[in-house]
Amino acid sequence: MRVHLLDGTYELFRHFYAMPKQTDRDGREVAAIIGVLGSVLGMLEGGATHLGVATDHVIESFRNDLWAGYKTSEGIEPELLAQFHPLEDALRAMGVVVWAMEEFEADDALAAAARLAAASPDVEQVIVCTPDKDLSQCVSGERVVQFDRRKRELRDERGVVARFGVGPASIPDYLALVGDSADGFPGIPGWGEKASGAVLGRYAHLERIPAKSTEWTVPVRGAARLAAALEENRTLAVLFRTLATLRTDVPVFTSVDDLRWRGPQPAFERLAQQLRVPGLWDRARRIALTD
Repeated sequence: MRVHLLDGTYELFRHFYAMPKQTDRDGREVAAIIGVLGSVLGMLEGGATHLGVATDHVIESFRNDLWAGYKTSEGIEPELLAQFHPLEDALRAMGVVVWAMEEFEADDALAAAARLAAASPDVEQVIVCTPDKDLSQCVSGERVVQFDRRKRELRDERGVVARFGVGPASIPDYLALVGDSADGFPGIPGWGEKASGAVLGRYAHLERIPAKSTEWTVPVRGAARLAAALEENRTLAVLFRTLATLRTDVPVFTSVDDLRWRGPQPAFERLAQQLRVPGLWDRARRIALTD
């Protein structure tokens, strides 16, 4: 079997900015919810059988206590933020397993689920559906892969190395150096993607990078300046790596069979009517009957 793990927060953002406005029977904006539900049904129609969706029930997490500048819900459009919790309810009514994160983040749940699913001998492949760079740390050979559903790009371990210059295990170190604007930490001054990939491609982790550039065995432009910046900010770099390191101990599921989609709940028919898209129920029932 193949296990599909979906970044529900990313999908909600993606559909919010891609779809025209649409309201439910009570006049609430629901276009992004409808878009995500239709997208998940498309995955099921395409043959997905075991599926879990991770969402950020709240944007803030334990990482906000570690770094004051870490991402928050500030600046998110109210019409988008208001669709977070209803999406979770709608997916559950559709019969999909949802991990709604509060202390942790959706990415942590995806990382934990990928680890557990990959450990099951019944699983042929784990497909983590998100373009987020930090999820590349979960990739393992061709067994755990990352899939950008918008661009239709699949990235295995060789693809991670080709994209970043480092293997999956070095992704947190890489993000610590280059920063992650989406998550709200800036990285180390002067360290861009090319230099970070080259240096970490040789040394793998921050601790292994020699303090003096004269000891580096990889040619990098401005090596002396980069080495000085890293030495001056090593404590900060380690903190940023902690922010970028996904937690794989988040409770998600007990057995891979928990992720098997068994069809929509009766409540989904009423929900589809409330959304004014009864075809969602018709699609879900048709998939369930042909499964």
